[in-house]
Order: sequence, then structure tokens, then C-alpha cells
Amino acid sequence: MSRAHTALRRAGLGTALAAAALLTAAGVASAHVTVHPDSYAKGATDGVLSFRVPDESDTASTTKVQLFLPTDHPLLGVLVSPHDGWTATVTDTKLKTPVKTDDGTITDAVSEITWTGGKVAPGHYEDFDVAFGQLPDDTAELTFKTLQTYSDGKVVRWIEEAAKGDEEPENPAPVLKLTSATASGTATKGSAATPATTKASASDSTARGLGAAGLVVGVLGLAAGAFAVVRSRAAK
Repeated sequence: MSRAHTALRRAGLGTALAAAALLTAAGVASAHVTVHPDSYAKGATDGVLSFRVPDESDTASTTKVQLFLPTDHPLLGVLVSPHDGWTATVTDTKLKTPVKTDDGTITDAVSEITWTGGKVAPGHYEDFDVAFGQLPDDTAELTFKTLQTYSDGKVVRWIEEAAKGDEEPENPAPVLKLTSATASGTATKGSAATPATTKASASDSTARGLGAAGLVVGVLGLAAGAFAVVRSRAAK
């Protein structure tokens, strides 16, 4: 085999590996437990949060999901949507600071929801829906620490919180941003934070996807140039 052909094969292999690495990195960056939508208006009422749980194992299935709800800024009126194949166990906790509402004082709130009995196969995900009666209006965000148990006994703890300005941790907890309802001028009942917030979130996701795609295209472009040089030398 000629040196030109050897160089050509090496260039092709390098391109494939570089593109695969970029695509894998883009996939891993989003393969953690997340909450959707990722923002709501402070004090919003009658809404739904969907917790997306991806299975990252090559061989084991997800068999248990434990979701911990904050009790320092509790969600009121929590209800769990039935999920085929799964059984939900709800745990209530007495609040250290009762919450006063128009309907009276709330002294207990849901602190944990555990789903068992079902299965999320490798390479798949499940959305677990939780309805709420009212979100708190005295905080800027809510953190939902989550434990994910696999059929091989492995437990992934999605509990890490990033300080402001820090990079995203390896196992981040799902975070719901709470925005000012008055700033958006929109109603808080049954709606996410604001159209602008939702649009910004979608734009951010799109930008990330386009960024990853752009990197791949750039690598492929460089590789194409390398191919052209190698082939022209081979022709000589």
C-alpha cells in the first residue's frame, strides 16, 4: 500500500473519530435528569412539572426513581400522574414553617415521590409528571434532588448544585427557575414562567445543537481539505 493511500486512510479515520467524539460529547452533556419546563412564574398555580429520566447504562435498566421536593420552599397541592407500569409512593413531611394561604394554613407538604415497579431500558427515557396547586413566591429557584437506581444495583445521585458562575457539575440536580410574574405581565395560573423565558430556553437548546453541528461540520471541512492535499500529492 502506498504512503499516499496510508495517509488517506489515516485522515479518514481521524475525521471519523473527531466527529464521533464531538457528537458523543453533545449527547452526554444533556443525558441527565431534567425538569420541564425549566422555568415557571413565582406563585404559579395549577401547573405540571415533568421530570425526564434517561437511562445512560449500556446494559442495565432504570428500576427506581426517587424525587425529593424542597420543604423550605414547598410545592402545595402536589398530585402524581399515573404512569403505566410504575407505582408511585408519596411521602408527606410536616413543615418547619407553615404556609398561610387564602384557604387556610398548610402544615404538611410532599417531600418525596418514589416510583418503582417499572423499567426504563438502556438508551430510552421516561417522563414522570407531577401536578402542583401552587408554587412558592419567595425564592428564585427550586432544586429537586433525584436518585436513579439501576437493575444492576448502581445508584446515580443527581444531587449536585453548581454555585453561581461555576461550570455544571457531573451529576446536577434538576433545577426549576422561578421568574417574576409581574415582569412578564402574564397570568400565573397553569402556565410556565413567561413566553420570553420559554423562547429563550428553546433558543438556547437550538443554539447548543447548532454549535455542536457547526463543530462537526468544521472538522469535516478540515478533513476534506486534508483529503484534497493528500490526493493531489498521490496524483503526482
